[in-house]
Amino acid sequence: MFEFLFKRSASKTAAPDPVVAEQAAASALSASRRAEQVARAHAVAGDEAAAFEFILASEFADARLIAAEHVHALPLLEKVHHAMRNTDRRVAKLMQGRIDLIRHQAAETQRAEASIATAQRLLSDDKLSPNQVAELDRQWQVIKATPELATAFAAARAALAARLEAQVLLQRAVIDAVAAARALASNGQSAEELAQALASLDAQHAQHAQSPERGSLPKHLESDFLQAREQAQSALQALQQHQAVFDARQGALAEWQAQDAATLDADTLKRAWQALPRLPESSLSDSLQQQFAAVLASAPAPVQAATAEAAPAHAEPAPRKPRQEHAPVSKEATEQFFKVLDAMEAALQDGLLHVASEHDKTLRDTKHGRLTPAQADRLAHVRGQFKQLADWARWGGNVSREELVKAGEELPAQELPMAELAKKVGSLRERWKSLDTLSGPAPKSLWERFDAACSVAYAPAAQHFKLLADERHGNAAKAQELIAETAALAAEESTDWKHVASASQRLRQAWTRLGTIDRKEKKRLDAEFGAALDALSKPLDTQRQIETARREQLIVEVGLLKPSERNTVDMLKALQDKWQELAKALPLERRAEQALWQRFRAACDDIFARRKETAHAADHERREHLHARVALCEALETAVVPEGDDKARSAFIHQLLRDTRAAWNASGPVPRASEAKIEQRYQAAVAGVQAQADAIAERAGAAQANALRDKLRLVQALETSLLEGGDSADAAAWDQRWSALPPLDAQYERSLQQRFAAAQAALGEGAAAYVQQLQANQERLREEVLRLEIVAGVDSGAEFARDRLKMQVEVLQSSLKSGQKPLTQVSQLMQLCAIAAATDARTASRIETLLRRIGGSVK
Repeated sequence: MFEFLFKRSASKTAAPDPVVAEQAAASALSASRRAEQVARAHAVAGDEAAAFEFILASEFADARLIAAEHVHALPLLEKVHHAMRNTDRRVAKLMQGRIDLIRHQAAETQRAEASIATAQRLLSDDKLSPNQVAELDRQWQVIKATPELATAFAAARAALAARLEAQVLLQRAVIDAVAAARALASNGQSAEELAQALASLDAQHAQHAQSPERGSLPKHLESDFLQAREQAQSALQALQQHQAVFDARQGALAEWQAQDAATLDADTLKRAWQALPRLPESSLSDSLQQQFAAVLASAPAPVQAATAEAAPAHAEPAPRKPRQEHAPVSKEATEQFFKVLDAMEAALQDGLLHVASEHDKTLRDTKHGRLTPAQADRLAHVRGQFKQLADWARWGGNVSREELVKAGEELPAQELPMAELAKKVGSLRERWKSLDTLSGPAPKSLWERFDAACSVAYAPAAQHFKLLADERHGNAAKAQELIAETAALAAEESTDWKHVASASQRLRQAWTRLGTIDRKEKKRLDAEFGAALDALSKPLDTQRQIETARREQLIVEVGLLKPSERNTVDMLKALQDKWQELAKALPLERRAEQALWQRFRAACDDIFARRKETAHAADHERREHLHARVALCEALETAVVPEGDDKARSAFIHQLLRDTRAAWNASGPVPRASEAKIEQRYQAAVAGVQAQADAIAERAGAAQANALRDKLRLVQALETSLLEGGDSADAAAWDQRWSALPPLDAQYERSLQQRFAAAQAALGEGAAAYVQQLQANQERLREEVLRLEIVAGVDSGAEFARDRLKMQVEVLQSSLKSGQKPLTQVSQLMQLCAIAAATDARTASRIETLLRRIGGSVK
């Protein structure tokens, strides 16, 4: 302890160090200013402009951070961030976070407003589609809007949903109207009921046409409805015509039935009945036919004559054949004849003229027995219907042929695409052939016109198809060249895999761009090219498997990296560079390359994300360490040394410094931007506390040095008294004087106590021997004083110059001896004080000079 005090008291002056005092005062002033600025930072709450000015003017980071908490306006946030970007990292990060949040909210608001505007635009759009609303919903799902904007969007979305619902209802109604119109033609209704149903459908269609959502209807629904309505209108017209025919025949029958049967002429009745419009086969027509048969039966003419003349007026007369004797006809043949007749009637009823023609030929070639008058009348009636239908078919066929000729002549002016033109011409020729089957052969002149029109119309298509054929032949030649090139590359067995990959891809793309080839050649060329390409790609595929394994290994190596290690980023960059080298050396197939790259990039991103998390955790930990060190600095700056003796106070200060240093070292690293500043603050706080310890140590050292000097002087006075023959009766007085002096450090106290006790013991009978010892040690004392003066660098005086020079050589030789630990100046001073020797005034003065130099200043 005393050795430490002597080290701290080595200066020549007893005044405290002015630098330490100045540092302590500056630390106290800094703490006061910090507290003042922290209070001002709390006081600017609610005044962002004042907070901004305070942040720019404040010199303390804690105060700036407190004031920054009160800044929220975007312009001030940007100004503070710009000013503190390179000055205060914490404030800059706080400002950047708030700026990012405000900009994100503004972006979300802008996106929400854009979505609302889109919804309003869709509301005013005549052709609103569900896909547009679905896309709008997908955009809105990723937007975090304010409650006001969310309410506005919900209102617009509800209006859109109502429009979509109205569109669905309108489309459903139109589809039902189309179905109802199609059902009218086959419902078997009367003409009046059908007319009422058509009027109702027209009214509904008019309402649909006036609907605001009519623009959303598919175009085909309108055409479907018009087509179904035309069919229903045709059915109505047919019903009306049939009704008119029925009324005409019913009126004629009523007129004939009202006449006298004797005045009726069978031939006239038959001609008049045949002249009336014909009804289709039905129960009504059968009823009218029965009524007419009854009228004929009531006529005076013979029945045979009536039946013979019942053939239609326009029917061709059957050629007369010479009367022959027929063999008896079997019953089965007669039944077969009437079956064919029934089939002919059914074909005529269905409008199948060509089928009826075949049946008529069969009837003419079939043998049958004698027909009854009713059967003959039926046969004549059926053949009359057949001839009438044939005449109408022939006339209608010629009309249709004229239309086909006209359509063929109009084709060149339509400028149709070649494929459609060829299809049109083929369709016209097919329809012409079908008319030949249904309506009989056409006139030669009409056929020549039609054939010439089709040939002229088809000429551009024929030329076009010829060019296409030539192009297909050229494509086949190009395909053969590609096959030869692919086979040549496969035979080279090159190890330039990048060239092989690019060539393979180029050839494959060139093959896909070849164009059309004849089907006969296409299959063969595809097989040959596939075989050549396989021969070229097989080594490449093997090498790509190797490269894929290398890339997989890189992904594994990235996954094994530890984010917390210092060299992780360098290793990760090296792996990324290696990946780029592999990708340049041999690119894989696009899908495989993309999949592997996604995995590699995800692994790299995971490393960076984990490093970022680690960095954030480290930043948080460093901030915690900074707070802990700030608390330690504040504890040192506000430390109060308890009152008491200097030794206890000095022990308290040293314990406080040791504990603070241990806590400081255990706290860990702090943010780099604050490291120098907090270290400076800590050193200033330590210097302030150490200044108090130094002041206490200086006072204690000065007191101990004075006490050492006083006790040494007392011992020297006692020894001088013995040399002068002092009386033993003064022993108690000497003890009292010793006890009055303050105690020294244990070693000094023990050495001087032993010397003082030896001198006290010599009082009386042993004084002569002790005096002799004192005189004998006088020379040794002088040598030790001279040695210590040399060691301490104290001037010995001119009279001791020669002895000092000699002693210096000895001291140098002693210091050069190996294996010996040199004594300190304090230890040598302690040994010097313990030597009991006669001390003259000059030697005492030299010893006190050494005390002042080594042991401290004496007052």
